[in-house]
Order: sequence, then structure tokens, then C-alpha cells
Amino acid sequence: MDSLAVQAPRGPGGTRRTLLALVESPDHVCCRYRIRAFAPALQQAGWSLSCERLEPGTLSRTFQLRRAVQFDAVVLQRKLLPVWQLRALRRSARHLVFDFDDAVLYRDSNDPRGPESRRRLRRFQETVRLVDTVVAGNDFLADCALRAGAPVDRVHVIPTCVDPGLYPIARHEPMPAPGPVDLVWIGSSSTLRGLEQARALWERLAQAVPGLRLRVICDQFPRDFPLPVVAIPWEESSEARQLAAGQIGVSWLPSDIWSRGKCGLKVLQYHAAGLPVIANPVGCQAEMISSGETGILATTPSEWTEAIQLLAGDPGLRRQMGHAGRRRVESDYSIAAWASTFVTSMTGSSRAVAGSTWKVDWPAPACGRSGFEPHAAKIPLWSTLKPVGER
Repeated sequence: MDSLAVQAPRGPGGTRRTLLALVESPDHVCCRYRIRAFAPALQQAGWSLSCERLEPGTLSRTFQLRRAVQFDAVVLQRKLLPVWQLRALRRSARHLVFDFDDAVLYRDSNDPRGPESRRRLRRFQETVRLVDTVVAGNDFLADCALRAGAPVDRVHVIPTCVDPGLYPIARHEPMPAPGPVDLVWIGSSSTLRGLEQARALWERLAQAVPGLRLRVICDQFPRDFPLPVVAIPWEESSEARQLAAGQIGVSWLPSDIWSRGKCGLKVLQYHAAGLPVIANPVGCQAEMISSGETGILATTPSEWTEAIQLLAGDPGLRRQMGHAGRRRVESDYSIAAWASTFVTSMTGSSRAVAGSTWKVDWPAPACGRSGFEPHAAKIPLWSTLKPVGER
């Protein structure tokens, strides 16, 4: 799919405000969860949404960027454009937003050249300084934008969100001994490498927990994996049901700077399906998972083994943690909870009070935060922040 449009009813005088999202693809997971999911909220606010694949050719992209002048607001998602293209888009866009949910200023975990990239960093710095609003998927990414020179009052944090109403809740019925123990992993072929990097961990678990299986929901599947793999081809229409058919959601991330920018979609999906989650405490996983309440954070193979053995043998505990995770998603990471913030951030219909700053390290509502609007908070002044790369 190259484009997708969602129209809103015309307002007084026959007017309709329009938002253009320039994305990798309207079907890409980032567009589906971070933009298209909020189309009903935009419609309710009187905005029509058009999602377009960013044209690959120079000439066709030039015309596309110029055509942005026809829209009231434009979202550039994740892509770091060459400077001349970025400036062309800046001239065309009335309100320009940069939305990102990965540490795009770095190379990914699997790149043999390492994470640092001067070209990516230059383009990232130029982007966050030129746009009207930066929307980051987590606090680490917002910090990257601030260190790259983004004006403090233009940086918003909106986590990746899910609609929990689309997910049936796992039943967690007692398993006949010695029945199988089904772990669940969901992801894309690009993130499958991370699962395979932890081969030593899976080998240890295969030896320690009899009957352990891994349900892999993906477009590709690991070969010669230490655990028996139940291969489930990913389909948007069935992913929620397939998740709820498992018993324990798992997520393992390499401990590197790229992973610190991940926004934890699979953890949110596990929680939405009522699954307890076992994950290593890397990046946002340490924040999303309340260890002992919605899942278990485990670092060493011994900790993973103990966590799986505990949950495998106690369906009541799995159900308790799964339901707590579901409630956490509903209150903190649901489309409904963040809809108003999304509309105001993406459309520019609400700006910061002069002199205020945007909070980067926001506490969860359970810790006392009321409401989901971006809000003023004290953070270090720009003069005290180190540039990106100086950590």
C-alpha cells in the first residue's frame, strides 16, 4: 500500500483540516501503531488523515514534498532526509512534526560498522532543530533530541500505544503435567536476530525446563533453534488471538544504545493479551514491566530459569500478573489514554506556555501523574546537557 486516506466530516463553512503523514509505508508497523491507530481521534477533532509512502525517487519525492503545502500539518515519520529535502519540506509545511520510535541517529544493533554514524547524526540534528514539534516514543529518544539541539518546548513524549479492546485475554487454565510450557515471542524478521543472539540463554532454558516451547509469531522463523518452535505466520487479523493462546510473553534485547531507543511494542501486546512478561531490563522494558506485578525482569540465565519455572507451575500467578499488565496498558499505554495528546501534538492545535519546558522523565499515573497531556516540568537546562554521543 502506497497511500491511505481517512476523511473527516467538513466543519462550518465546508472546511476540513488535513494532516499528511510521510511514512515508510502505510502498512508499516510504526505507521499502524503510532499514526493510523489515532485516525478516529483525528476525525473526532475535525482532521482528515492521509498516509503516504515517502517517494523513493529524487524527482518524485521533490514533487511530493512541494505538495505538502496543500495540508494543514505534516508528520515526517522516522526518515532522516538529506538536508536540502528537509528544507524543501520545511518551506512547504505549515506545521511540521518529526515522529520517531527508534534511535534513528544511530545504526542498529546488527550493523557491523557499529552504532556511530556522522551522516545520521547530522541529519538528525538538522531535523529536530527545524521542525515545529518532535514526538519521541520514549524518554531516551526525547533526550537524544534535546542533546541534538531541539528546542526544549517542542519535544513531546508519546509512547507507542495499543487498543486493548482488540485483544482477547489469555485464560491461563491449569496444564496437565507434564504438559508443554508455551512461551510467546512476536516480532518482525529484522528483530528476529535479537532472539537468535540469545542462543546460549535458550539452550540453558531448554535443558532446565522440560516441555518448554516457543511460539514465534513472525514472517520468518529461526532455524536449528534450541527450543521447539511453534511457527505462526503473522497476520494482522489473528495476531491478538495467537498471543492470547500462549502462557508467557518473552522479550530479550541486546544491551546497546540502539536497544535503548526501542519502544516496547511486543511487551505492550503481551500485556494487552493478559500475559505475564519475562524480559531483560534493557531500555523501556525496565519501565514497562513492574517486576513481581505484571511480569518478571530477569538478567542471568538462572534468573530466567527461575522466572519461567515459577510462572509455568502457577496458573493463578500468571493470571494475576496478566490482568495487572492489562490494566497497566489500559491506563498508561492505550490509544484512548493518549488520543488528546496525539491530536494536539501532531496538529499544532495546542502550544506550550511561554517559558515552560516539556517533561522528559514522566512518572506513571500510578505514581501520581494525573492526565496525559504534555505538561511543564523541570529538566536540565540546555547548557548543562552534553551533546549526543557524549554519554
